[in-house]
Amino acid sequence: MAERYVMSIDQGTASTRCIIFDRGGRLVSMAQQEHQQHFPRPGWVEHDAAEIWRNLQRIVPQALAHAGIGPDRVAAVGIANQRETTVFWDRRTGAPVGKAIVWQDTRTDTVIEDLERKWGEDFFLERCGLALATYFSGPRVRWLFDHTDGLYERAARGEVLCGTMESWLIWNLTGGPYGGLHITDVTNASRTMLMNIRTLAWDDELLTCFGIPRPMLPEIRPSSECYGVARSVLPGVRVGAALGDQQAALFGQTCFAPGEAKCTYGTGSFLLLNTGANSVRSQHGLITTVGYRLGDEPVVYALEGSIAVTGSLVQWFRDRLGLISSAPEIETLARTVDDNGGCYIVPAFSGLYAPHWRSDARGVIVGLTSYITKGHLARAVLEATAWQTREVLDAMNADSGVPLRSLKVDGGMTANNLLMQFLADVLDVPVVRPMAAETVSLGAAYAAGLAVGYWPDLEDLRRNWHRAAQWLPSMAPERRESEYDNWRQAVERSLGWIRPPKFSPGSST
Repeated sequence: MAERYVMSIDQGTASTRCIIFDRGGRLVSMAQQEHQQHFPRPGWVEHDAAEIWRNLQRIVPQALAHAGIGPDRVAAVGIANQRETTVFWDRRTGAPVGKAIVWQDTRTDTVIEDLERKWGEDFFLERCGLALATYFSGPRVRWLFDHTDGLYERAARGEVLCGTMESWLIWNLTGGPYGGLHITDVTNASRTMLMNIRTLAWDDELLTCFGIPRPMLPEIRPSSECYGVARSVLPGVRVGAALGDQQAALFGQTCFAPGEAKCTYGTGSFLLLNTGANSVRSQHGLITTVGYRLGDEPVVYALEGSIAVTGSLVQWFRDRLGLISSAPEIETLARTVDDNGGCYIVPAFSGLYAPHWRSDARGVIVGLTSYITKGHLARAVLEATAWQTREVLDAMNADSGVPLRSLKVDGGMTANNLLMQFLADVLDVPVVRPMAAETVSLGAAYAAGLAVGYWPDLEDLRRNWHRAAQWLPSMAPERRESEYDNWRQAVERSLGWIRPPKFSPGSST
């Protein structure tokens, strides 16, 4: 019998990729297409959902062709997606209603202020486990209702649908206007501020709070389940999984046991700690989220530290400043100097996420002197990722009570050896990268394969995990703490640029 495979679609912030994996979790073929980033106003970030769907229609056949197979050799397809990005579309025509609002967008800061005044932060933390922040989907939906004539009325009648990007893609894959499935999974639903974190259902009180009608919302399903069969692009292939990209990476890193953690370094960076059946409410600036749910099995929760800007800072350094011509060049440039020269960059382009949750913050460069060169700036760009990770890891250690002994990492930035060594130095723990670098895509493939019996169980997936590289800490403790103090002073200087008040999840200040 001919070998069969599992396909993963990773709809990310910068691009969409399609990857085909074999039973050993090995990459067989890949196709990828970037999409345009729209910045119509300061703080606004948008995507064209129609462009993303067209890109998917283009890359799926490419991945199949590179593998030399047809859809009949694909056992299932799983989808991972940029989580909080929100799109409306017309149920009858399938056309998006305006641009999708991206998770980095900060236009909802006044909505957040209004919600805190009316309801208080504990109302949301208790029900959905999330901070009142511009990061999440619910405030975006409210903003669009307030700024788009007739949208609420059309949504209430079910004439337009709303979802995150996996909902949009699954709807199109399974028929679109001609019977497409309007669904989401528990991980993506847990990022909307509309799902009750314990009941795993749309919460009536939260819907009332945001003024959101039920008819437009997708059905909430497990992360791994055979939802239906694709009718477009992959005709006849079973759609077996959907996960938010960071939960997909947790799954792809085989962090199946409580206490296991990973950090993905992409456009932003996201550290997730498996907490098992317990939905832990953070006291140190993290958020409670759903890790994954396999069919009818109990849900697995996670603590998450979300960092808005890491890889996108390198992109800014390349595209906006023009100091490098490709992302990998930043390591070469940073190695032209021995240290940062006293310069620190706090990339609060969209405010600061965990553990600060300050939407009033904006990016700063501090410590500039005539000594500073573009090499020092390049090093400060990379070091900003490590220092932000240190802040999140400190919060995670405080919440869990058990210091993390090593950190599994993945994502495009892990190819930067200088960054990975600096990360191990400032965290003071080993940093471990797996053989499979595309763990977001692999996690979606794993979940889809489990749903259709391609892989029998979690232990079979664990056997696929192999270490590719490890970095051990070598920085002197005195230097580590001195530089961390400098970083924290730089963070203080980034605060207070925009009006919204200070907010920290898990606190009452």
